[in-house]
Amino acid sequence: MTPTDVESGSGGTGLSAVRRVHFRDPDAPVATVVTPSVFVAVREEQGHLLLVRRRDSGAWELPGGRVDVGESAVEAAVRETAEEAGLRVRITGLVGLFSDPAHVVEAATGDEIRQQFVLCFHGWVVWGRPHPDGHETTDAAWFEPAVVEALTLEPGARRWIHHALAGASEPHLE
Repeated sequence: MTPTDVESGSGGTGLSAVRRVHFRDPDAPVATVVTPSVFVAVREEQGHLLLVRRRDSGAWELPGGRVDVGESAVEAAVRETAEEAGLRVRITGLVGLFSDPAHVVEAATGDEIRQQFVLCFHGWVVWGRPHPDGHETTDAAWFEPAVVEALTLEPGARRWIHHALAGASEPHLE
């Protein structure tokens, strides 16, 4: 798979810096750091899945991001969902641990090449209506699971979503 160039910091008006996502790309650079991140497969009463559209790439993904120093993975998952999608969620379980060393992200600043280390959680909406933050996300919406496959998804996110929707009794581990 080839790398995906995504704009960062310019809001879609012109390239100022580019974040490159490599997923199972034999020409990907070697990671210099492992970055713990969390993503949340949030569901609601009708079974719809919450997705956010990234400002930099225009692709859809689960809300999420890096775990900050001093917070737990669950706290980060709740915080990231509130920041990116405007929803308060309750974490209800673990979709899986995704640590494929062939999922590499080159930072837009060029000073970091990180291997993704993702904890993906199941979550349930507690309150709020989806809305983007206008900084990292340009849209936040509920989707019927059947239409998710047809969306342009962030590289790597398709696997997390697939496992989240699969209904497995045990979390995916890699």
